[in-house]
Amino acid sequence: MMDNEIDRELLEKIADMLGKPVGAFNIRKDCGCDGRQSTEHIQILDRDDGKSGINIRIADGTVNETCHIPVIITKSGVEETVYNDFFIGENCDVEIVAGCGIHNCGEQTSRHDGVHVFHVGKHSRVHYSEKHYGEGDGKGGRIMNPQTIVYLDEGASIQMDTTQIRGVDSTKRYTKIVCGKDAEAVITERLLTHGDQVAESDMEIDLDGEGARGRVISRSVAQDSSNQVFYPRMVGNAACFGHVQCDSIIMGDAKIKSIPAITANCTEAQLIHEAAIGKIAGDQLLKLETLGLTEEEAEDCILKGFLA
Repeated sequence: MMDNEIDRELLEKIADMLGKPVGAFNIRKDCGCDGRQSTEHIQILDRDDGKSGINIRIADGTVNETCHIPVIITKSGVEETVYNDFFIGENCDVEIVAGCGIHNCGEQTSRHDGVHVFHVGKHSRVHYSEKHYGEGDGKGGRIMNPQTIVYLDEGASIQMDTTQIRGVDSTKRYTKIVCGKDAEAVITERLLTHGDQVAESDMEIDLDGEGARGRVISRSVAQDSSNQVFYPRMVGNAACFGHVQCDSIIMGDAKIKSIPAITANCTEAQLIHEAAIGKIAGDQLLKLETLGLTEEEAEDCILKGFLA
């Protein structure tokens, strides 16, 4: 586990791992398991349905525990689809740290498609974070296509933070969350593309239960000739509240399409959406340049703050 510098750097970038993590973990490397540990309350098991991936079972009442499940690919030509299912009991408060890093110095494409399905029990809270990162000086592509599907029981909540750092040539992201009575979903998505990269993000939050709440915050930066498409949708099927906010910075010859949508199927649903696309303001750059930064340093500072 983490037996070379490439592994260590990837795991630090995508999962903030410095050495062996505390608590439950499963580290996947090049289509195999590179380390696993369960705890008294969090069990990580191989699937028994023939699909590649794991089942994570978290016992009722588990609080203040963390589960790390990062994926790294360090070989050119590795392509995989992985299915991870999470069964989270009632009255839990847990953190799950995922993420994928690809180091590709070869000629062939390396690709990871991850399908995560969450079943969150009554009155449980989940903080789920996922970072994606690509590197390597080869001509082979670095492709990541994550799918995240969440079912929230009564009073349950999920805070989902997803970040595409850089180096991912192509990504198609799909997220669907179904909220029961008094459940809450908050998604914060941060995405950076550069070069000729393409990114699509397709989200749907179904507010099915009375008192359900949903919020989507999307922040993205498109540089060079990259292309981004966002399609977040909030559907109110009961007395509920939903808010979709998409903010993007466009640079160079990039293209961004943002299509937020809200659908009310109940007269008591309150739904709001807003979207903005623009360039970095000249007065912001000027202010930082007067403090001694170059134009490039000023741009980098603004972008880091925007995506923080």
